Amino acid sequence: GDHLKVCSQGYTCCSQEMEEKYSQQSKHDFRNAVVELSNHLQTMFSSRYKKFDEFFKELLENAEKSLNDMFVRTYGRLYMQNSELFKDLFVELKRYYVGGNVNLEEMLNEFWARLLERMFRLVNPQYHFTDEYLECVSKYTEQLKPFGDVPRKLKLQVTRAFVAARTFAQGLAVARDVVSKVSAVNPTPQGTRALLKMMYCPHCRGLVSVKPCYNYCFNVMRGCLANQGDLDTEWNIFIDSMLLVAERLEGPFNIESVMDPIDVKISDAIMNMQENSMQVSQKVFQGCGQPKTLAQGRTARSVSESGFSARFRPYNPEERPTTADGTSLDRLVTDVKEKLKQAKKFWSSLPGNICNDEKMSVGTVNENECWNGSAKSRYDFAVTGNGLASQVNNPEVEVDITKPDMVIRRQIMALRVMTNKLKNAYSGNDVDFIDISEESSGEESGSGCELQQCSPEFEFNATEVTGNSNKSDKNVNTSAAARSGLSQAALLFSVLFLAMQRQWR
Repeated sequence: GDHLKVCSQGYTCCSQEMEEKYSQQSKHDFRNAVVELSNHLQTMFSSRYKKFDEFFKELLENAEKSLNDMFVRTYGRLYMQNSELFKDLFVELKRYYVGGNVNLEEMLNEFWARLLERMFRLVNPQYHFTDEYLECVSKYTEQLKPFGDVPRKLKLQVTRAFVAARTFAQGLAVARDVVSKVSAVNPTPQGTRALLKMMYCPHCRGLVSVKPCYNYCFNVMRGCLANQGDLDTEWNIFIDSMLLVAERLEGPFNIESVMDPIDVKISDAIMNMQENSMQVSQKVFQGCGQPKTLAQGRTARSVSESGFSARFRPYNPEERPTTADGTSLDRLVTDVKEKLKQAKKFWSSLPGNICNDEKMSVGTVNENECWNGSAKSRYDFAVTGNGLASQVNNPEVEVDITKPDMVIRRQIMALRVMTNKLKNAYSGNDVDFIDISEESSGEESGSGCELQQCSPEFEFNATEVTGNSNKSDKNVNTSAAARSGLSQAALLFSVLFLAMQRQWR
């Protein structure tokens, strides 16, 4: 009669009032099923992003504090009065990590150029150098290598490690956001009718305890989640790229192993300059000309500055200090790798996982005692494929395959862009994070390496430890042992480095 309404496909269901109620309830049940499964994934990405972000920021803070403490103990007041150069270095590293517009290669080149300018003045206190002269000095940096090979190695290590760390953290944030947006499902009117027919039409037929057949549920969910299914391919590629970068973080791009001894690496560079100061100065004088000599009284004061009270002691590379609430990069990466592997194929598995819930279907048992859409009987239709295009033959849900969901298409693009950035980071190339919604790769000119060349060979070797040491007793690399016999004059050069109190840029 007029009080009845056709549920869908010709089957009488319920009164109009009851059908409206059940339509809302079926949409609610469907959304809850999707959210329940995706919330766990979203929480995982959110919590891991937070842990990585806290870890990286604390690692930078600890590295800066370690350098400051070491130089204060070694040089005392002289360092404290002239620490701006090093503070600026860490400011720029922090700014880069949080997404600032910093070119790592240029920033590090500027750091070494400023350090060379100060050191060249200090190892030649008897001369006056104009800004133009110092510019000429900087032109000889690559040729003379006044700081040895430290700048090249450190620039390579810092660039690769920071690019990988920042990109990995950003990838976790992107995954979190994608899950959040994609899981906010809103079934179409055709999908709502299919859900109503599957979940509540049997109630109106007196089959309250009969649950939908598994394959029937599968077809309905494949139709209602057709666009989510299209996300799966790009999602899996993204997860694989995250896993590759995670391997880099465990190996040659380990930011913890780069930042932990950065203070002794910079000290080692200063020692290189001290040892080679005469040869460097002579070659610079030949190329840039003989500078003017200062009055004797002015040079005497510079040379007479003292205060060098200690030397850096051996660094034990096996000491891996823990940060960020007692964790380490290795532990963080190991944990997140397992979670990433579990997240693969999430979207293509979503229909099946929903139908595995006993509230949604009978599962794969009792195939003859389930609701097949019209009666309590076996469901005979084949299960359709995954994704929008496969729904053209879906027997349960009418899907317009010509109208993809634009929200999900944007998330597919976001994953594609992030995957491109991860691939660049895997190769050690700098990437830009100004706008992750843009399709461009955003490559910069940061130092990188080819896939086959990214190996631990660039990492610094350590000297043997001659006694117990702790974090504060980190040390310079192999060359430091040979330098233990530096002359008193060389030690005075160390003092001179920090004695220029009014000539910092």
